[in-house]
This record gives sequence, C-alpha cells and structure tokens, in this order.
Amino acid sequence: MGKFKNDAKQLLDLVGGTENISAVTHCVTRMRFVLEDPSIANEQAIEKIPAVKGTFTQAGQFQVIIGNDVAEFYNDFIALSGKDGVSKDAAKVAAKKNMNPLQRAMAVLAEIFSPLIPALVVGGLILGFRNILEGVPFEALNNQTIVDVYPFWSGVNAFLWLPGEAIFHFLPVGITWSIAKKMGTTQILGIVLGITLVSPQLLNAYGVSGAAAGDIPQWDFGAFQIDMIGYQAQVIPAMLAGFVLAYLEIWLRKVIPNAVSMILVPFFALIPAIMAAHVILGPIGWKIGSFISSIVNAGLESTFNWLFGAIFGFLYAPLVITGLHHMSNAIDLQLIADFGGTNLWPMIALSNIAQGSAILGIIYLHWGNKEEEQVSIPAMISAYLGVTEPAMFGINLKYVYPFVAAMIGSSVAGLVATLTKVTANSIGVGGLPGIISIQPQSVIWFALCMVIVIVVPFLLTILFNKKNLFTKTAH
Repeated sequence: MGKFKNDAKQLLDLVGGTENISAVTHCVTRMRFVLEDPSIANEQAIEKIPAVKGTFTQAGQFQVIIGNDVAEFYNDFIALSGKDGVSKDAAKVAAKKNMNPLQRAMAVLAEIFSPLIPALVVGGLILGFRNILEGVPFEALNNQTIVDVYPFWSGVNAFLWLPGEAIFHFLPVGITWSIAKKMGTTQILGIVLGITLVSPQLLNAYGVSGAAAGDIPQWDFGAFQIDMIGYQAQVIPAMLAGFVLAYLEIWLRKVIPNAVSMILVPFFALIPAIMAAHVILGPIGWKIGSFISSIVNAGLESTFNWLFGAIFGFLYAPLVITGLHHMSNAIDLQLIADFGGTNLWPMIALSNIAQGSAILGIIYLHWGNKEEEQVSIPAMISAYLGVTEPAMFGINLKYVYPFVAAMIGSSVAGLVATLTKVTANSIGVGGLPGIISIQPQSVIWFALCMVIVIVVPFLLTILFNKKNLFTKTAH
C-alpha cells in the first residue's frame, strides 16, 4: 500500500463500496467510475478527502479529480478494493447504461470525431498558412502576395495543398474509418467505403453546382441510371454510409456461418453499402447537411447575427456540460465544405479562453490557497489551451459565479465575432492557439475578441465575488 491508503479507503466507502462499482479507470488527472447507482456517491464528503480536488459527472461516469498523483492513487485504490481496472474504452461502454438516448447519441458523435481532431488541426494550420502566402497582399511587395513575388514560396504553397486536400476533401474516408473503429467492425472496409465516396472517377462535389444536367456522368444500368457524384468534404453522407456498413456487417456476422463468413460478410456488407451510399444516403445526407449549414449560416449572416453570436457564446459552456457540444463538430465541417470556413469555431475557442480567465479571477481572489491552486492553475492552463472540462467541473461550477462570468464574457465576444464575421479555416485548435486557425482578414478582430474573453470574465469574477452575486456560498 502507498501513501494514499487512507484516502483511497475513504473514497471506496463514499462511492458505495466495491459492489457499487461497475468499472473504474483513470486518465491524466482523474479517477473515472461507472457506478451501479450514481446517487449513492456522497459528493460533498468525497470532496473533503485530502487527496481529492473536486468531483463531477459526465458521459455516465463519476469523475474524481486527484491531480498529477492519480496513477499512484489509482494503484492504491485497486489494491484496496480488489476491483480490476478497465481500459478507458471499456469504461465508456459500461457508462452508457447511465446515459439517456440523447447523451448516448452525443457520445457517439464525440467518439467519431475525436480521432480526426489531430488531422483537422494540421489542416487548419495548413490552410491558414496558405491563406497568408496566397491571399494577403503586402504593401512592402507592391500590394502583391508572397506567392506572386517568390517562386520558392509559390512552390511551398502548391506543395501544401497535397496534405490540405487529403485532410478536407477526403474527410469522408476518415469518418467511415472512425465509425468502423468505433463500432468494432472491419476498419479496412470503412476505408474502402470512404474512398468510393471521393473517387477521382466521380464528379467532384465542388463541381456539381456548376454542372449542367447533361454534364454529370452516370452509371447506366439500362433500366435506370445513377449519377456519379463525389462527396468530397461532406460529413453527413459519410456518417450515414458508415453506419449502414457497420450495422450490415454486425447483422451478417450473426446470420452467416463462420465457415464462409470471411468471404461472404465483407462482400455482402460493402457492396450494398456502397450502392446505398450513392443511390439513397449520399443525396439525402447532402441535402440534410446543406440544410443545416444553410440555417446556421443564415443566422450568422442575418440582421440579428449579433444576437445569434451572443446566445451561442453564452450557451456553449452549458452545452459542454450536457455533451451536446459535440454536434458542433459536424456543423463546423459542413460550413467549411459549403462556405469555405466556419464562424462557429472561433466562438468555441473564445468560450474556452473565457473559462480559463474566470479561473484566473479565482486564483487572484484565493491567492495563497495552495491546495486549491493544485487544481486551479493546471485547469486554467488547460482551458487556455482549449480543454475546459477541468476548469468547469473542478473550479467554476463549484463556485458558480466564475462560470456565469465566463458565460457573459463569451457572450460579449460572440456578439463581436459575429458582427465582424470572424471566420476560421478549420476546427481543432481551441483556446489561445485558436488564432492560428483564423482566416487572415479576421485575425485582428479575433485578437480583440480574445482581449474581451480575458478581461471581462476576470473582472466579473472579482465583481460577483465582492457583490456576492451568483454565489453558491459567500467567499
């Protein structure tokens, strides 16, 4: 037994004992429990344990913030409880029994898009850099762009389109692969399905709107024809096709004998999925995606876009608590495909910063509280880098008023961002680094919005504390 023996014993008792633990694992700073009956856990008593920095529940998991010593604490807890730890993926599966249908749907979206984030981050950086090279005239260059003047940078710009195209135009391949991975089906079949949606044989999705009816190539089956249209950068068609393939494979493995399953299951799963994708799912998914992005874009371009931005900025952090924020990934990617950029992602990045700034206010107010600073300082840094859960659940929701201050600051910045049409090339880079993803013409305005979400939440946190507004308890 290690130094956390007593604390681990208290935690085990307060979560309801071994019999109330369905699964347990840990991440970088938190213990993660899937409890048979979450209501048994005594959160107030758990938060008084010396090693515990806070608690919250998300995605069906009861999470206890320990800090950097979590691995050592976890080992002591497992040794004491006799409960075998599970992988994070296994814990997620077990946690679904504590979720309602909407939470499960949002969890699925998160699991699909999370593996794609590193590529999308790279893509956003590439597009931002290429915009500077080819889209910004410089007075020092006689109002010419860098690629107009320097052959070397012209070559770099052309070369960078190779990964840029691979990430965004061929996004359906990543989506169908990720769905196959998430569903536990054959990943290479997901990749092949995705490739059939973006094959060079097909008319590129970006050329469909400008093509006359007679210019669209077709597969001719005699009695009927199918348009040979690609779905480059399209999100919903790829998601629909990916799920059809996965469920077909799962069903076929149940009904086809094992002796011939290696041959028959891939064939009868893949071919019908490809056919359905091009005949039914692709056209329907395209219309759904275009409708959603058009509605969102209309809100962002309307006379009342300032109101849209203010409401979205105010409500984004509460959406994170519910898990509903994961739907924004699909909307962002559809906006990028349809309009060449997204106005939502900048507001998300600003909301991240606002949560960090509210914690900065708490650090100022509680300066010298070494125990709290073990949670607040890392949480602030995390929020400024785009990950807000430690900030929200570890500090801001605990006191309430910094959370409200962050929401108000984010709302003001969202209003300014929509009025000035701040646009990002891609999603994935949140918090302070989010400025890297912003299109050149919007950088100055985004920088102003960053100042807003640094200053306003910080000052409001201090003001609310002094005036005892939105406070759970007086401090």
